[in-house]
Order: sequence, then C-alpha cells, then structure tokens
Amino acid sequence: MTSIAVTGATGTIGGLTARLLADAGVEPRLLVRDPSRAPDLGPTWRCSYDEPDALREALAGVDALLFVSGHESDDRVAQHRTVVQAAVDAGVGHVVYTSFVGASADSTFTLGRDHGATEDLVRDSGLAFTFLRDSFYAEIFAHFAGDDGVIRGPAGDGRVAAVSQRDVAAVAATVLQDPASHAGAAYDLTGPEAFTLAEAAATLTATLGRPFTFHDETLDEARASRARYGAPDWQVDAWISTYTAIRDGELAAVSDDVPTLLGRPALSLADALRASGH
Repeated sequence: MTSIAVTGATGTIGGLTARLLADAGVEPRLLVRDPSRAPDLGPTWRCSYDEPDALREALAGVDALLFVSGHESDDRVAQHRTVVQAAVDAGVGHVVYTSFVGASADSTFTLGRDHGATEDLVRDSGLAFTFLRDSFYAEIFAHFAGDDGVIRGPAGDGRVAAVSQRDVAAVAATVLQDPASHAGAAYDLTGPEAFTLAEAAATLTATLGRPFTFHDETLDEARASRARYGAPDWQVDAWISTYTAIRDGELAAVSDDVPTLLGRPALSLADALRASGH
C-alpha cells in the first residue's frame, strides 16, 4: 500500500483530495497547521511550511506527497524551499505540486512567478515529481465581485479557461494513487471553455440568481480602487495582475488534460458553482 501524504488538508484542494483518497480506500496522512480543523480521514500531523524539523518528521516514510502551494506571502518561495528540502531529507518518493498555468519567471500573474521558482526547486531536488498547473479556480469568480455584484479589473475582453477545484482534486487523487505513471509530467488543468469576465458575470447571474456585472478598469483605476485595503505593494500587484494576465491572453488556452486523466468532461463554470453550493 502506497503511503500518501496531503498538505493543506484543511483547505479546499487538500481537503477534497483527502476525501477522494479515503473514498477510494486509501488512508491519507494529513499535514496541517491546525489539527483541530482537520477532517477525520487519516492520521494528522501538525506542521507549517516554515518548520523543517516538523515537516521531516511528518514526511518520514511517505511514498507520494500532495504539496499544495502555500498561502500568498512575500516569502512563499522560501517556505516552499523548506518543504522541498524536508521531502528530500525524509526520502519522499514522489511530489505532486499544485502549480499554475504558464508558471515562469516572466508570468504576467505575479504569483505565477512563485510557482515557476518552486517548479525549479522541485526539479533541481532530484525528487520524482508531477506538476498540476491549475488555471484560476472557477469557484472564486463570485468572490471577485464587490457587495454590489460588480467584478472590477483591467481584464478587457481577455478569456480565462478557469478550472473547478473539484477537478483539480480529482486529478490529484488519481495521480497520487499511481505516481510512477505520471513521473515528470506537467498537466495544464483548465475548464472546458475560456470565457471573458463579462461572460462570467452573466453565468454567475444565471446560476446564482443575483445580478453580477463586469467593469473593465484602467490600470490606474485598478490601483486606486484597491488602495483602501492598505495591502503591501506585492499583494496589490498580484491582485491587479490576476486581471492583466486574463487581458493578455495568458490563460485562454483550453487543455484536454482534465478529461484525459479523469475520463469525463471538465466541469464548466456553472457546473463548478452548482457543485460548490454557491
């Protein structure tokens, strides 16, 4: 029996993946920061991405690890480096990392650069790996809107092939149960279609039963409308680049990796919203 560990099991991707593994008869080892919030699906280990000793202990004897990328922060790559080194030290057999479509040092979406750097860390570590390069999650678009239902950002008529978190988790669970078949692979995980944010607003309206619209901001407007949050510059840049990456077409490609790996169509935006209980 393969020993499988899942990080971020109190979050959406980690939690869904752990549930799918448990449903398949595999008891996952859950690595979490707060064990009191962990689902009752397997043994739980308390550790954070900046705790190398705790990580090494939690990863001892693990054959396959789902490494869910850390929370957005200005030191995320350093935290990821700690996880990768702990996996090497603990002798982990295979790492499945949740990356981002087009992850690279020059991604328009600034946090995509963190993912590119982390992919480099994993490759250079000598660990067997699989990268799940997720597009933006379909379920988050409702949260892009303000209280007035308006999604504001400089996305223009650009398109995004957003992927459901449920599809990402299903792919992760599939890969973790047979990691050798996916060694060295990088899968682009997208939905079945690419839509504009105006089209997303229309789908949100029809699916959720309340009005949504899209307002295409200029870059100056985008920065001004986010100034009230008092966020650091790197965070504001990340928020705005979410939209400019869509505008520039970097997230428009539709991949067939989800249906190929799962044997069923990828969930649409409306499907994803309904499945998540929005």
